[in-house]
Parts: sequence; structure tokens; C-alpha cells
Amino acid sequence: MPEPPPPSSTSRPAPPASDTSATSRPTSATGEPTDTAPTPVPTPIPMSATLAADEALARRRAAGERVLSMASGEIGLPVLPALADRLAAAATENAYGSVAGSPALRTAVAGYWERRGLPVDPGLVVAGPGSKSLLFAVLLAIGGDVVVPVPSWVSYAAQARLVGARPIPVPILPGEGGVPDPARLREAVTDARASGQRPRAVIVTVPDNPTGTVASAATVRELAAVARELDLIVVSDEIYGDLVHDGSAPAVSPALYAPERTVVTTGLTKNLAVGGWRTGVARLPDGEPGRALHARLVAVASQIWSSPPAPVQSAAAYAFGEPPEVVERVAASRRLHETVVRAVAARFTAVGAELHPVAATCYLYPDFEPLRDHLAEAHGVHGGDGLAALFSERYGIGVLPASAFGEPGRPLRIRAATSHFYGETAERQTAALEAADPLALPWIRESVDRVAEALADLTGRTDLAGRAPLPDPANPEDPAGPANPADPADPAGAQVPAALAPHP
Repeated sequence: MPEPPPPSSTSRPAPPASDTSATSRPTSATGEPTDTAPTPVPTPIPMSATLAADEALARRRAAGERVLSMASGEIGLPVLPALADRLAAAATENAYGSVAGSPALRTAVAGYWERRGLPVDPGLVVAGPGSKSLLFAVLLAIGGDVVVPVPSWVSYAAQARLVGARPIPVPILPGEGGVPDPARLREAVTDARASGQRPRAVIVTVPDNPTGTVASAATVRELAAVARELDLIVVSDEIYGDLVHDGSAPAVSPALYAPERTVVTTGLTKNLAVGGWRTGVARLPDGEPGRALHARLVAVASQIWSSPPAPVQSAAAYAFGEPPEVVERVAASRRLHETVVRAVAARFTAVGAELHPVAATCYLYPDFEPLRDHLAEAHGVHGGDGLAALFSERYGIGVLPASAFGEPGRPLRIRAATSHFYGETAERQTAALEAADPLALPWIRESVDRVAEALADLTGRTDLAGRAPLPDPANPEDPAGPANPADPADPAGAQVPAALAPHP
């Protein structure tokens, strides 16, 4: 199969098919072209499904409704005091600073990755106002069309469209969210190139949002091999990397197997629950092509955000240095997430929903397919959109349908997050972090029981309301139990990817 045409200084990704009418030349009544240039029609971009759901729930709460948010993954925990102190001490730092981030932050980030087996030159680290912004800038710097896993985080496909690219959906393997099935990746990219598309990158998420699962080392290794074969850049979103429940089986980065073509992003939003601070970092591949991509990424950053916020960089440098108090806070957060998400997972499986083992984060992706007949007959629900609407309207519980993550509307799957269960105040959230049994805290127990009651009513299993069995940590067959540990392997030999060559 022929390779895509080489990049040139004038080539651009073709517009999506839906935009063709916006670029066609207008004609007069006689059919002759006119001299009036058409008005460009912007690519339709919906608001982020998670943020839209949060805003809708906030309006209902303000109106006095009793609602439970399980729609977004914002972590409801207080700022670590030592981290807040660093931010306060740096409040007078008001100069722009380096576009790529301060030397102190980039050095600390390089140490963070080196401790995870991914050494990097600090000169190849780029910081930005959130890993979400960085992901957008990386796609813009790479150019070309983008392969996205299905299901995947709500913003990947939208960001691809924003940079003028086509998202190319490829399904995941069962129970291995965040990474496209390598065999189907090969097929999809080959077909796309044959039809004139120009895929140049594939996005992966390890661990995964929305499924809360972790792709095996074998799958990640095969993904890396296929990316090398197809000359694709791998963009690995590892924002949840520190939230794998089993600390002895960390998520495996594709940068281990394809270091010459993998961009890694992460940040402090999830592990330290500082989403409002908006700081993310990217690790660029070493070698001439990776350095060329780094230069393009920094140029893009210079035009979009100039430099990351200086006070937050100072606090982030401290956090990425991982002093004992930071390590302890992340470990406590991980334990809390695991305890609560496993308890809620047990409620879903008790009523007959299918759920792959929850291995990381605070996310659940239950499938109600075994209950399709009952949901249709009792509630008139035939797909994920209707199921999510029912949770919201009947029970006041905000969840997202599978369609928000790139799936079609028919599957009876939803994404639910437990990160808002920890309390509305810093005092309650701190108590949740410190509790030997967080499920004994009344506000957490109330949220878990509310989910159980809704599920019991939804499925007709009223005998299970509020008393579904808790998961058995010693049972590997438990749907909420630990995932299989990643298998160790040495990275394959590196090859320089032509896909990293300069591209407008």
C-alpha cells in the first residue's frame, strides 16, 4: 500500500467531508463562478460533555434539587498544604518566563519520568497551562489525521477536528481501554491512506478514561510495533499514571517500546487534585526528529499561551520532585479512589450490569446489555443516551452515555465517576483521605447507597437496594478486583520516524 504523500511547506490536511460546501466556489444564476469568496463555515464543535454535564448539575443544585454528580472526573480533594504554601510563596512571580517552562520545573519533571524508567533531557520537556492544552498543541504541531481509540476521552476527536484533522476511530480490546486494538489500527490506517487521508498520529491513554482499565504491556508493545511499521507518532496521555490501584503493576508507557516516536503528557490535575491550577507537561522524543517536533510545539505554545503561569510552575516543580509528603498524599488518594470505586462497581454488577475489572482511577464503564429487555419494557430505554437521561431525570444522578466517548448510540453503556463522593468541604475530604474505612463515613456511605437504590429501582432488583456485596480484594475474578500485572519486556529497537519530519 503506498505511503501518504510527503509533507510540504504548502500542504494542509484536507477539510472534513462535512466542510466541503464551505470551500466550494460560489456561482451566479447562470452557473458562472463569481468573484466573491465564500464565508468559511466553522467546524461544529460541541462543548465538552463532562463540563456541560457539570454545569447542568450545578444549575439544578442551585435550584434546590438533590443531585449526585458522577459525570466528570474532577477529583474532590483539598490541596496538599505544603503545595499551597509553595504557590503562595511564588505569588509575586509575575514575569512571562520561558515558553517551554522554567528550568526548575523541567528539571523536576525530567526526574519524575526518570524514576519511572523514562529518562529525558529537560530540554525536551514542555510545560503548558494544563495537559489538555498541551495535547491540542501537540496535535497541531504534528499535523495530519489522528487515530483515536473507541471509546476515548471526550476531547480527543474534538481537538483533532479543531486542528483541521480527521479523527479515525479504532475500537479497543475488551478490558484494555485507552489503546486501539493494534490489528485493527493497522487495518484502519491502511484503509485511510488508500482513501486519501493522512493519518500521522495515534492517541492512547494509559490508564484509561473512560473505562478505568489499563492496557496490558503486551498490547502496548504491539501498539508500539504497529506505530513503527506505519510510521505513526504515538501521543500517550498518562495523566492517570499515578492512580493505578495496584502499585506493583504500574501502567506501561508506549515510550518504553517506541521511545523515538512517543510523546508523553501528564500533569497534577488527577494525582494531586489541582485541576484549577491548570499545569501539564509533555515529554518529547530524543533525536533530531523529536527535537524538530519540540521546536514546532514551542512555537505553537508561544502563539497560544506565551508561557505557563509562573507561580503554579514553582509549586509544580516542588510536586514533580516528589518529596515524602507528596508521595504520601498520592498514595492516600489512590487508596481512597480504589476503595470507593470498587464499592460502587460491586453495586453495578450486583444488579446484572457487566463491568471489566477496575484497575485505576475513579471511573466505571458499566454495560447494561444483559438488562436490555427490562430497560426497554420498564423504562422505554433503548440506548446509552436514554439510559444516561434516565439516571439524571429520575434519580438526579449525572452520568455520561457511551456516545460522549465516540461510541454509537445503541450500546447501553455509561461512564460514571466516583470522585465527587468524598465530601463538599475540605474537612470532610480530609477525613475521607485519612479514614481507615472511608465507606463508614456517612456522606460517602450515603452516596454509595443512593447509587445502589437507583440501580435497584432501575433494574427491578429492589431486594438489593443499599446492600449489594462489597468486592473481595483477594478474588481476581471479582469485576472490581485488581487487573493482571503488566508483563515486563525490553523496548524494541528504535527507528527514526519520518512522521516527525517538519509539517505545517
